Amino acid sequence: MVHNLRTAIYPGSFDPLTNGHVDIIERGLKIFDKIIVAVLHNPSKKSLFSVKERVEMINLSFNGTENLCVDSFDGLLVDYAKMKDAAAIIRGMRAISDFENEFQMALMNRRLSRDVQTVFLMTGLRWIFTSSSIIKEVAEFGGDIRGMVPIPVKHKMEEKYPGLKK
Repeated sequence: MVHNLRTAIYPGSFDPLTNGHVDIIERGLKIFDKIIVAVLHNPSKKSLFSVKERVEMINLSFNGTENLCVDSFDGLLVDYAKMKDAAAIIRGMRAISDFENEFQMALMNRRLSRDVQTVFLMTGLRWIFTSSSIIKEVAEFGGDIRGMVPIPVKHKMEEKYPGLKK
């Protein structure tokens, strides 16, 4: 399979998008011609934001970045990657604890499709302890999430948590 543009898929729940995700996307854009941020629709997971809201927040956070596309999907990631003619899947890793699960997923994806490579990017040190679940927990208790999420995400979080520090 020949790829005209080096397209990569960056999949995730992004509930919500964090500055750690932004870091991975920005660094990925330096490697690939195009990145598709693919929001996973997982009905078995209880999400704070709907898929539509998450797609909207990512679009607002990247404000028309030319070589970035935001989409949603369900089903097998490799099938979605093939459908989008992507050469790679980007996965961000914060710590060694992420490695085993990510490694297993990468091996399974490789078994399902040898045409799609998995590329691991280490999160910047600044974001190593940042996760969507931790940010939601801090917000739930009225903590300060400034600097952990893009401004459009912070505004949406304030709507969900009126007691959030402004």
